[in-house]
Amino acid sequence: MIELKNVTKTYGKKQNLFTALDDVSLSIPEGASVAILGKSGSGKSTLMHAMSGLDRPQQGEVIVDGQDILKLKQKAVDKFRAEKIGFIFQSFFVQGNESVYDNVSLPLEIAKIPRAERKRRVQRALTSVEMLDKVRNKAKDLSGGQKQRLAIARAIANEPKIIFADEPTGNLDSVTGGLVEDMLFGYNRDRGVTLIIVTHDPELAAKCDVLVNIKDGKIESVEQKNRSDEADSLAREVVQQ
Repeated sequence: MIELKNVTKTYGKKQNLFTALDDVSLSIPEGASVAILGKSGSGKSTLMHAMSGLDRPQQGEVIVDGQDILKLKQKAVDKFRAEKIGFIFQSFFVQGNESVYDNVSLPLEIAKIPRAERKRRVQRALTSVEMLDKVRNKAKDLSGGQKQRLAIARAIANEPKIIFADEPTGNLDSVTGGLVEDMLFGYNRDRGVTLIIVTHDPELAAKCDVLVNIKDGKIESVEQKNRSDEADSLAREVVQQ
């Protein structure tokens, strides 16, 4: 469960003050797939950053699994992210001169996972995205679609409870983007992992259980999609406070 209570995030000071999130409250149940929609500058990426601990709002509470991460010291927040969260970004952020194996292994090393267990998790993650045959390739030699699959493998290697994906198909053609979407939703469905996607793409958003629309730093609406009974049950739990 992720719960935001009266979260406000501002940037700048005095006449340059900009309110990116304005008293936002939102609850997301475990296992839901959620799309955060809004125009550029609406606050959708800031909302994701606040939920994931990448950014620290000035006011409010961000509660994940019953713990307010805003009350944690930075070292504890880093540990929380390493153990519970996977990130996927539009720009991939892979290390081009490192091997595919080393790219996936890096967050596991940061999390101090023992070598043998790291190897098991890396192989499992690469198998999940059909990239095990590229294990020794340099990341810079991969295609765009392969880099995004590598980014997914890196995100799921630590077996997270929550995956945040910021425009995960924005740099991909429609066919490759569809494959990446299938991987993400398959992981959400098969592992019961909470999937939160920031996107401009209404077709991608339509595949999610819940659509959260944000405008000018405020939640405009929360819409549930008519899917299975299980998905509808999840959607009904996502409530704007």
